[in-house]
Amino acid sequence: MDLQLRGQSAALRGQMPTNKKHIPTAEQRRQVEAMSAYGIPELDIARVIGVDRMTLRKHYRDELDLGHVKANAKVADNLFKIATGTGREAVTAAIFWLKVRAGWSEYAPSPLPPPLGKKEQAQIDAVDSAKGTEWGTLVH
Repeated sequence: MDLQLRGQSAALRGQMPTNKKHIPTAEQRRQVEAMSAYGIPELDIARVIGVDRMTLRKHYRDELDLGHVKANAKVADNLFKIATGTGREAVTAAIFWLKVRAGWSEYAPSPLPPPLGKKEQAQIDAVDSAKGTEWGTLVH
């Protein structure tokens, strides 16, 4: 247990003991999904909703798991719209998109050439085999 949580009441730790069965409302589901999307810790979300962490996980599993995914999708959609638009913002957004999503980088090494076939490799090996030996001058 976190040292900061020791000595605090159960309610402050996100463990609000109650005998009432929790029934999530649509508004609470939207609220949990939004807070999860913003990166708010589950302990804090549980405190806002008024349940303990286990109850939060039991009733809001999809909202907790998918909140950040949906937020990332919205941001990516907005960035894509800006990047494919016009103006100064489009250039900056497009460069960012290409660096992050397409692997573009001014520091990236050049791609490797395709591998040689067996015949091409054997021919190169035959030519290079005599180099650096006394046979090298006799062969060429």
